[in-house]
Amino acid sequence: MNYSAKEIMQYVSEEDVKFIRLAFCDIFGNQKNISVMPDELIRAFDTGIAFDSLAIKGFGGEVHSDLFLHPDPSTISVLPWRPEHGRVVRMFCDITDFYGRTFSADTRAVLKKAVSEAANAGYLFSFGSEMEFYLFKLDENGEPTNIPYDKAGYMDIAPDDKGENVRREICLTLEKMGIYPESSHHEEGPGQNEIDFKFSDPLTAADNAVTFKSVVRTVAARNGLFADFSAKPLSDFPGNGFHINVSVKSGKKHDLLPYVISGILKNINDMTLFLNPNENSYDRLGKQKAPKYITWSSENRSQLIRIPAAGGDYRRVELRSPDPGANPYLAFALIIYAGLEGLKNEILPPVAADINLFGANISEEITKKYKTLPLTLEQAKKAASESVFLRSCLTEKIIKEYTM
Repeated sequence: MNYSAKEIMQYVSEEDVKFIRLAFCDIFGNQKNISVMPDELIRAFDTGIAFDSLAIKGFGGEVHSDLFLHPDPSTISVLPWRPEHGRVVRMFCDITDFYGRTFSADTRAVLKKAVSEAANAGYLFSFGSEMEFYLFKLDENGEPTNIPYDKAGYMDIAPDDKGENVRREICLTLEKMGIYPESSHHEEGPGQNEIDFKFSDPLTAADNAVTFKSVVRTVAARNGLFADFSAKPLSDFPGNGFHINVSVKSGKKHDLLPYVISGILKNINDMTLFLNPNENSYDRLGKQKAPKYITWSSENRSQLIRIPAAGGDYRRVELRSPDPGANPYLAFALIIYAGLEGLKNEILPPVAADINLFGANISEEITKKYKTLPLTLEQAKKAASESVFLRSCLTEKIIKEYTM
């Protein structure tokens, strides 16, 4: 909702709100926040709330370390797990320096810029996320173990699926925050779960992805569990994916998805560092249905990109390589920029790879004709550091922090 600052202050006064969390992300997508009291809201909206950036990962190195948080009133949400009396609400923030200039490592601002450039070119992108996570038991000291909460498999049901009630609580909590999941189920790994989201505009989808991870961790902790979003928590079982569904609309009548596919395929090598930013990201790729080859196909889940069986408003592209370690603001921004390149130049995709790349009988003769994604973090960093495409999309500070 497009609330004004005045409406937010009225809401805070009338609804017994005592704490306002001003939320933002570090350069790697980890949520941070400062809590302020209601009397500070006027200052927050007028001039911003200052904080020391030096201790925030990826924010250091500035001559002037003080940065300012400016709350976005449209993102206000009650935190349902906090007390009813003396409520706590959260708003995402834009980040500026003392002179009011957008901070060069504000990744939310990067996505806003990408959305604006797409709109100026006549394109409206939408995103839907599918995020996987493992639930592990805690030890007697409350520390995480590597013991899965259950031994259920893909789409199993209770009592084998012990995560059913946890997912239910997560979904109901999200709904109270105005975030609406589309579906949820047990995944292939023991203790592994997936929750999918409806399409929304890029900024809302990214804000929701960040919120989702904090809600999952909070609900898991309330149930005596640990939620693990790392790319490969268990070496012998499937990794966690962050499958990103993309659709695009414009006044043009022809099918736009082939051009979006082409743009992503052309730039995926350079983008991979930002979609798979950790060492164990590369333990996941190429194993247990996580893609390795730069290919696409309709419906085929062994591909990097697939077009799911859906029509009308649900027709979309699904990118299957990202993992939950990705900063969603950067991931969505890069997908938009790559898609725009394909759209503007009307690049057609290569021939679809309508084969099962995970099949037992797949031969090297077949696979050798396909390029692969970077196979290590160092390979991904090298591709990113040499990328002309990335330098047209991201600030030098962001690229440097990821590639150093």
